[in-house]
Amino acid sequence: MVQRNFLITAILSTCVALASCGANPAGESHASSRPTDTTIKAAEAFEIETATRLDEPWAMAFAPGTPVLFITRKAGAIVGYDTATGRKFSVSGAPTVAYGGQGGLGDIAFLASEAAKDISGRTVYLSWAEPGSGNKRGAAVGRGTLSCASGGDCAIRDLTVIWRQQPKVTGRGHFSHRIAISPDGQYLFIASGDRQKMAPAQDTSNTLGTIVRLKLDGSTATSNPFSGRGSPTDEIWSFGHRNILGLAFAPDGRLWEIEHGPRGGDELNLVEPGNNYGWPLVSNGVHYSGETIPGHATRPDLAAPAMSWSPVIAPGGMLFMTSPLFPAWHGQALITGLASEALVRVSIRGETAREEARYAFGSRLRAVAQAPDGALWLAEDGKDARLMRLTPRAPALPATSTATQK
Repeated sequence: MVQRNFLITAILSTCVALASCGANPAGESHASSRPTDTTIKAAEAFEIETATRLDEPWAMAFAPGTPVLFITRKAGAIVGYDTATGRKFSVSGAPTVAYGGQGGLGDIAFLASEAAKDISGRTVYLSWAEPGSGNKRGAAVGRGTLSCASGGDCAIRDLTVIWRQQPKVTGRGHFSHRIAISPDGQYLFIASGDRQKMAPAQDTSNTLGTIVRLKLDGSTATSNPFSGRGSPTDEIWSFGHRNILGLAFAPDGRLWEIEHGPRGGDELNLVEPGNNYGWPLVSNGVHYSGETIPGHATRPDLAAPAMSWSPVIAPGGMLFMTSPLFPAWHGQALITGLASEALVRVSIRGETAREEARYAFGSRLRAVAQAPDGALWLAEDGKDARLMRLTPRAPALPATSTATQK
């Protein structure tokens, strides 16, 4: 459902009239998020072990088939942590980043198809906010090779940029730059935020406010919905997004994303090729100035979220559960909450979703990963952030909440 580009002029005119089209100066939400009837204290649900502390972790991923966790730090560094031995080590070779606001080093991803390889020599993908000329910045994704000394540090060699957000613009917000690799190992999906410019999310001649789909080497996938329309339009898989901070495939092979709304209206969306998800034409939130935005129900021609939150949870990251330690949660989403200071568990049935539980940690949560042994690893946001290992407390946790939903 393609929204025609003639809407752009109208949107821009509206933005001029509304002070609310400006960026939230706080960037990712620091607004409060009320506890819900599904809220549980984290210590009542999990055995929580603090493994180490890090400054400004942003994303983390296990090298497939190993207990080694790689963590990006927003300021432009990468840390390795062997969860089996507790050994912490440095990873050199990170790119130069535009650090500040929401900008910095972003996501990290590995190929599941390389799980049987030695850890040294594996392909690694990174995303980051890349500096440009004239005080402009944009998201970028690069591909390199991991090189590790036995029992020592690692380095990323031959890191090459394979994708750039178009165009680079001013500001330091809404880069998104989340990475997901398709279950068949053939395609790279990249979340490209609207950079707090709003209107470009409805303009398919650029990649702001989109999800793009590429081959693993960064070349354009010829089966994309806008194939044949020239670059960068032919990269686009979906559009009308705001600030995606979770992008993940469910065990059934479907792609989901979670994004920040403005004031209210955080969204969980099933991502389908060619869909327009409506931002900034519609939202279940309001502008920061208090100006209203038409709700999703007013535009049935645009893709509506499977679930939305008001007050916001302010998502930091997302994964889908396949852990043998939490078998009743198989296929459910776990979402880290910044403003909500909680780990949010969501069940999905078809194209609908329901919040089952919210595990309160009392601190902003940035990233979550599942280890090969099934344990969850959770990173707080900000300085001196805890890296925690979570396992279930006995008795086994329920698959669904018995609390009444509001």
